[in-house]
Amino acid sequence: MKIGVIVAMDRELQQLRQVFKDSNVIVEKCGIGKVNAALGVARMIGEHRPDCIISSGCAGGNGQNVNVRDVVVSTQLAYHDVYCGQAENESLQYGQVQGMPPRFEADPYLLQKSRELKAVSGEYNIHHGLIVTGDWFVDSKEKMQQIVDLFPEAIAVDMESAAIAQACHKSSVPFISFRVVSDMPLRDSHASQYHDFWNKVAQQSFNITKAFVESL
Repeated sequence: MKIGVIVAMDRELQQLRQVFKDSNVIVEKCGIGKVNAALGVARMIGEHRPDCIISSGCAGGNGQNVNVRDVVVSTQLAYHDVYCGQAENESLQYGQVQGMPPRFEADPYLLQKSRELKAVSGEYNIHHGLIVTGDWFVDSKEKMQQIVDLFPEAIAVDMESAAIAQACHKSSVPFISFRVVSDMPLRDSHASQYHDFWNKVAQQSFNITKAFVESL
């Protein structure tokens, strides 16, 4: 199986290229945000024709049992900053791009493999659920609360995964988001946890991603 892993930032790329330095996994950086993510996926699909794509890197966590360095896995993905109105279609949901599904479903095989990994993950806690995406770095409790009010079941928020999912959906490429929690915005101020993650915690945090890929 040819596997593509796509990340947003240089420091995520450095971590994951170290993790996969002796493998044939394709690890590429797309850049931050939805447009960069979609363009990066299109380039990866066009150049490498992967059998599946994994959105990796970090994400802000949400939930009583979610903590920094836990892993969040998408069962579904949606946009927290998209609203197409209901003037033409009253069935449109908040977060849905007109003409696209209300939520993008993770690939069933990849999702099942991630659930099997949960039983042997040791020190890593793995959480499955909805991940929401938007062009906003969530660095305040107020902004995170606005998102949670719209998507109370969301376990994490990032800036790329739903866009990667949409691009994969259009190209019929299996997809999943598999990310490490870098911060908990509802418990934080001014993204201090996020900065501490990269300064103190990130080392070895992405080994669980390698374990997941090796299980496929």
